Amino acid sequence: MYATNYHRASSIDEAVKLASSNDEAKYLSGGQTLLPTMKQRLAAPSDLVDLRHAAGMKGISVNGGSIRIGAATTHAEVAGSSEIAAACPALSHLAAHIGDPHVRHMGTIGGSIANNDPAADYPAGLLALNATIVTNMRSISADDFFTGMFDTALDDGELIVAVEITAPAKCGYAKFPNPASRYAMTGVFVARQGDGSVRVAVTGAGSDGVFRQAEMEQALASNFSAGALDGVTVDPSELMADIHASSAYRANLVKVMARRAVAAAG
Repeated sequence: MYATNYHRASSIDEAVKLASSNDEAKYLSGGQTLLPTMKQRLAAPSDLVDLRHAAGMKGISVNGGSIRIGAATTHAEVAGSSEIAAACPALSHLAAHIGDPHVRHMGTIGGSIANNDPAADYPAGLLALNATIVTNMRSISADDFFTGMFDTALDDGELIVAVEITAPAKCGYAKFPNPASRYAMTGVFVARQGDGSVRVAVTGAGSDGVFRQAEMEQALASNFSAGALDGVTVDPSELMADIHASSAYRANLVKVMARRAVAAAG
């Protein structure tokens, strides 16, 4: 690792001030992506601004169907929240199956979505749930936030503070995990609102990161059952191909995981 300066921010304002005063500074939350990248000398920030002790960055609040999760809240805390389990059980299920216990107790929801790894779980959940990402500057809808592989709408120095979600009527998540990393080789999150509208988001398969599957949304809006997906065709031409799976294999996985997600939603 290269030499770097470490700062422990006690507030959101202090974190932003520290980051803005150093052009090569990076925010540090759980460190599950940034620290390994630094160890491989693929990143060399001049300063690290630790967010784990910043007031207002952690915690879960559920008020009826309104859910707010602080950006520095860990996956384990989301998975273990009885309030989230009652309001949005698929989100608890998603968090409980991220990585291993070490990753879940260190990794945070804000760090996951800020990195926007194409195989991460949270982007699919937040996109399907039509979540709002709250930063120190503005509120961004999930549709506008995830802009491409490892890319988001965040400006330089902009800090994710919290995620806000309105609990759906039904939701389900299913993924086919890589047996080593537990990243999603394909994961599908399905959410049905009270008005019957449906959103379906896919992670781990898209060549440009997380995306919504419009054909599945239309089919499930008419008939919210796994059988409604039988006639849907998934085009492999825009899907990822790597050493783990071909694009055609992932196209099949999208359908299989979508059916499982709908079944899990009940």
